[in-house]
Amino acid sequence: MSGPIKIKRLKSGDANFKATLMASLSLPSADDNAIDAAVMGILADVKARGDAAVLDYTKRFDRLSSANTAKSVADLEIARGDLEQAYLQLPTEQKNALDIAASRVRAYHEHQRIEAGCHSWEYTEADGTRLGQKVTPLDRVGIYVPGGKAAYPSSVLMNAIPAKVAGVQEVIMVVPTPDGARNPLVLAAAWLAGVDRVFTIGGAQAVAALAYGTDTVPAVDKIVGPGNAYVAAAKRRVFGTVGIDMIAGPSEILVLCDGTTNPDWVAMDLFSQAEHDELAQSILLTPDAQFIEAVQASVDRLLPEMPRQKVIRTSLTNRALLIQVKDMAESCAIANAIAAEHLEICAQEPRKWAEHIRQAGAIFMGNYTSESLGDYCAGPNHVLPTARTARFSSPLGVYDFIKRSSMIEVSEAGAQTLGKVASTLAHGEGLQAHARAAEMRLKK
Repeated sequence: MSGPIKIKRLKSGDANFKATLMASLSLPSADDNAIDAAVMGILADVKARGDAAVLDYTKRFDRLSSANTAKSVADLEIARGDLEQAYLQLPTEQKNALDIAASRVRAYHEHQRIEAGCHSWEYTEADGTRLGQKVTPLDRVGIYVPGGKAAYPSSVLMNAIPAKVAGVQEVIMVVPTPDGARNPLVLAAAWLAGVDRVFTIGGAQAVAALAYGTDTVPAVDKIVGPGNAYVAAAKRRVFGTVGIDMIAGPSEILVLCDGTTNPDWVAMDLFSQAEHDELAQSILLTPDAQFIEAVQASVDRLLPEMPRQKVIRTSLTNRALLIQVKDMAESCAIANAIAAEHLEICAQEPRKWAEHIRQAGAIFMGNYTSESLGDYCAGPNHVLPTARTARFSSPLGVYDFIKRSSMIEVSEAGAQTLGKVASTLAHGEGLQAHARAAEMRLKK
């Protein structure tokens, strides 16, 4: 299909604008029950049969022929030496780019570890009672790296590096390799990020293996990283047995623009998310009606140049929005209602408008800050909350790989005061043993 794209347009002053906007943000759910049922079966099978089930599903879903040499899940593990060789054999330009990206991601998360309260602390009260918090890293983490429609070395860096900065002892990576094809950039990124073990398995069966453990794949404490609908459903199902980062949906970008940006830049930013997935969503908010026309013209002119134009066309046709607002202040209010994964502020005073933003996964300020820089090498994490979950969720970070324990050491003097308080409240709740435990420590 060729020719102009008909992108849905809205005006904030239209009747039923809010209802129409919210309906446009929702995803079709017709296949949810079927996906969930299939995932339940896979999880139960892996839990019961372990390695045998993982191997069966991997051969089936990743199209590994019967002639494939993998006779066990152990054969699907990539040796650390092979990861190093993949890194050393990269073309110089790719190797340098990966080095720079990794160093920036590591530097950002080192700052985050210091500044975001990811360390232990303690204080002492006048009577000698000591209270505080002990922060410890998780022992073992599983990272899921997509390997279907595209390979994502950047996802390896974004998931593994903050885990290692947090002090996680062992990082286990799973990545599907359809048709047995291994991406050298992904393997090189695993080496550079310090991943400890890599298994070429994917889908719900990989999530199950990480959650329950098999004879070959060790059980982890938390699973992080994006995947398809089956991976998302599996993560939702195993939550409680293990921790998870979030349930990731299709990618999103919301561009707030005052009309002063090159429309070609904005069109390409909309493409940058649309090319991920047919269900990805790209939205423009601007008070300038003529700018909407200019962006539409840029979309129509630039799309034929895109190798993934079919995916982009489907995404923009079915899910994109061009919204005319009253002014930039209103665009910020609407942006907070949308709570997008990626929010670009393309305006002459981006920091002024950023002050009004309360809900977004990541905020990209200024005309030169394309969202793609955040995906690869700016430094902050690109694993972000989607589907309006930025209202209550944060980007993946060092804080996702630590746990906090309360530290309480009550002095003898402190027990005389606190014991009476606890006794009174415990009797009030009808919990006499609680009260007695405190009372027995009181001086007669």
